[in-house]
Amino acid sequence: MNDIMNTDIQFLKGVGKARAAYFKKLGVNTVGELLYTFPRYYEDWKNTVSLRECATEEKVCVKAVVSYRPSVFKTPGGKIITKLSATDGESVVFMTFFGNKYVAEQLEEGEEYLFYGKLSGGVGGHYEMNSPKYCPVEGNEYYHGVYPLTAGISSKIISSAIKNALELFGDSIPDPISGETVSKYGLCPLNKALELIHFPKNEEELRAARRRLIYEELLVLQLGMLRSAVSLERANVYDVDAGPAGEFFSILPFSPTNAQKRSVKECLEDMGSGKPMRRLLQGDVGSGKTAVAAALIYCTAKSGYQSALMAPTEVLARQHFKTFSEFFEDTGVTVALLTGSTKAKEKKNILAALKTGEISLLIGTHAVITENVTFKNLALCVTDEQHRFGVTQRSALSSKGTNPHVLVMSATPIPRTLSLIIYGDLSISVLDEKPAGRQDIDTFAVPSSYHARIHAFIKKQLDEGRQGYIVCPLVEEKEDENDDEETINRRLSAKRYMKELSEGIFKDYPTALLHGKLGPKEKDAVMSDFASGKIKLLICTTVIEVGIDVPNANIIVIENAECFGLSQLHQLRGRTGRGKEKSYCILISDAEGENARRRFEIMKQTNDGFKIAEEDLAIRGPGDFFGSRQSGLPSMKIANLMTDSKIMYAAGRDAKKIVEEDPGLILPKNSGLRKSVETLFANIS
Repeated sequence: MNDIMNTDIQFLKGVGKARAAYFKKLGVNTVGELLYTFPRYYEDWKNTVSLRECATEEKVCVKAVVSYRPSVFKTPGGKIITKLSATDGESVVFMTFFGNKYVAEQLEEGEEYLFYGKLSGGVGGHYEMNSPKYCPVEGNEYYHGVYPLTAGISSKIISSAIKNALELFGDSIPDPISGETVSKYGLCPLNKALELIHFPKNEEELRAARRRLIYEELLVLQLGMLRSAVSLERANVYDVDAGPAGEFFSILPFSPTNAQKRSVKECLEDMGSGKPMRRLLQGDVGSGKTAVAAALIYCTAKSGYQSALMAPTEVLARQHFKTFSEFFEDTGVTVALLTGSTKAKEKKNILAALKTGEISLLIGTHAVITENVTFKNLALCVTDEQHRFGVTQRSALSSKGTNPHVLVMSATPIPRTLSLIIYGDLSISVLDEKPAGRQDIDTFAVPSSYHARIHAFIKKQLDEGRQGYIVCPLVEEKEDENDDEETINRRLSAKRYMKELSEGIFKDYPTALLHGKLGPKEKDAVMSDFASGKIKLLICTTVIEVGIDVPNANIIVIENAECFGLSQLHQLRGRTGRGKEKSYCILISDAEGENARRRFEIMKQTNDGFKIAEEDLAIRGPGDFFGSRQSGLPSMKIANLMTDSKIMYAAGRDAKKIVEEDPGLILPKNSGLRKSVETLFANIS
């Protein structure tokens, strides 16, 4: 399998070195990657119809004989135009091809071909087609796949290369899935599935191929996730006392919700079970996850053990440090902050205090998992915004202790189907109540022509004593050297907009700029001034997505909203609605794409983060759900976790059985699965 699937694509018939360079732009370097490059959709070349039956202005497939030799012309600019006519025996269709120098050689007078394209005309039985696709009739009456493309590569070239690969290697491709499993579910063998997914003759063949390949992809995905998980069966030496929880709730400056109390109870039951707690705490924006984590950390500290909390950004780590320091003031629970910018002397003191157990809670970024960080008795590991950490980083924190308890928190509600894969070995606690004072946020989506009205509305809010955010997709004017002038002009940068607004319509209002490229001290100063009310309007990037809680801010405007994913838009919207005043979110975009419109409609219809997450997963798929590869999930090529959940559950059960029997996938019968897992997770850290 290795030799076949890892064969360089350039050695395939019809590819060669030059064309291989174009394939590599698609991420296709080997025969295996080529065979697993599936069509985005299919064109129906099987059901041909006569010209008279065809609906005009629609794409159709007609079978017609070329009436006369194609005529070739050159425009004054040197472009080639080829004209010909063809007949289906009843009507005539006139065809014009632009820039295709091969038409005259490939289409012969008197021969019958399949032509696929948009049909127009029809007056007097004469029809027209511009630059239709074409091929000989024999052996081509099936669904033709349309593939992801790049310059220099067409679907026809990809299809031809795949056909050659299957003819050469098809019978030799070993199947990573056992014959027993193939029989159990009535799946077709891998080589047959690959043939049918690329060249299906009917819907039945396409369904059979998809079912087989979806099962394989979901099995391999879940095997990869299970192999990276810490076993539930290991003993745990940290028996945390649940008693101090009531004491902690009594010192909170607010009353916890029933959902918070229930989640703390569930966690503490796990932490006293003799096995390590492994629990996911899910909650919508502002649902109170931090207070739940604080209760567990308090109980852990009062039981004589240490805790660690890892956040993905320094802004969020610092916010947590401030929050937990206030929670634990005068309780004897000591808190320290360790980030990449912590000064050497301070870091040395923190590391020494960790070793002796003087520090109860260490909060930090990736700095907390560096080699020189050593705890005396780390009993609880908390990771916030867990999906932003790679697979390796997820287990690195736990390795600092002896099978410690693990709590992972996500302010991005994760659909159940996805959470079962990412956290298949974790119990789940859900914060499904809003704390007192939280409210729904009115959301609007408008084009950029509304800017004057929006600015006037922002001024009205500021004049009434409130504060607001304006979010831009970029920091700098040009962040990608490949950006063209149109892209630069279309996307507002925070720096340019700050200058424009602070010197223009908002010149009489305290305004500030906040983005990720600022130093920690600069960020802290801006955030502090905004929180205190000194700054009325914050022009910023998504650095505010987490870590800023300003109840007086009741309006957020998101420029170029099409640049953001649905869950990210919801997270940004959640910066408002934290006070008593009515709150607003305004999405500004001139995008006309279907996906953008769909995202904006969902945002307008609901404030429910879990519904939004389900829609986001359906739109983007698991690998892109969080907007980056930091999720530790590979992108799916064919499976859809929303529509293929039945197959996912079956594959999940099988994956667990396989890992229980062979955790390292080292048995000969699992060698193919091991290779598939390694391939799928090759670019995920």
